[in-house]
Amino acid sequence: MAVWSLWSLLLWAAAFPVAVTGAQVQGQVGGSVLLMAEHHPGFQVREAIWRSLWPSEELLATSFQGSLETLYHSRFLGRTQMHSNLSLELRPLESGDSGNFSVLLVDTGGRTWTQILQLKVYDAVPRPVVQVFIAVSGDAQPAKTCQAFLSCWVPNISDITYRWQQEGTIDFGTKTHGLFIDGQVLMVSLGPGDKGMAYSCIVSNPVSWNSTVVNPWESCNHEAGKSSYKDVLLVVVPISLLLILAGLLSAWHWGPCSGKKKKDACANGVALETENPLVP
Repeated sequence: MAVWSLWSLLLWAAAFPVAVTGAQVQGQVGGSVLLMAEHHPGFQVREAIWRSLWPSEELLATSFQGSLETLYHSRFLGRTQMHSNLSLELRPLESGDSGNFSVLLVDTGGRTWTQILQLKVYDAVPRPVVQVFIAVSGDAQPAKTCQAFLSCWVPNISDITYRWQQEGTIDFGTKTHGLFIDGQVLMVSLGPGDKGMAYSCIVSNPVSWNSTVVNPWESCNHEAGKSSYKDVLLVVVPISLLLILAGLLSAWHWGPCSGKKKKDACANGVALETENPLVP
């Protein structure tokens, strides 16, 4: 009888659409989420049916006259729990659990009420990777200043936002800072008085966040040493290559006929080849 009532309710809900309300629920991979079965005051629930509608339609849990059942063969088997208030708990959540769910409620008078819920499951935000790039000094920059670009990113995470915070301050000024690529890159101009200034990149999605702190002035000093070394290489390496190339050309040209005897031998050899050409 219970099986017949279940299929009757499912066919009734499919053939005669009823009032539908919508709600959005967010969860984190590895965590849990509670899908609430809400209804109007005075609606005395006798039966309830929970289903997954997307990406595939599956029966998840039912309640008939106080008897709860969740052992239906679906991708949520073993991860569902139906509470006494007819709300459905899913745990642990997986990345593929995002989708639409519905609960069909039937009262003692035979009236039905359907609620649609949209579940979105997010991954936990890992610690972001921050890289520091130093701009090459030029005439346009004031003396003893360092212009740095701080790049922040996290791999394979959707619906994330980037935010920068200067450590030890509440108001993050914009005069000496610039944001690029939706806040993923921060430009800062630093001077000798900013040696201890640190910046944190804060990455977040709707359910979690993470951050990394970096001191760009350390990279400024390191890059300054590297720049002077590069300047020396830019002068020494081309000159060395030119000297080596000149030596190779000289050896190739004079090597076989160096000295007076070798010059005469080379000349005689050329004369003999001219006088006695090869005849096939």
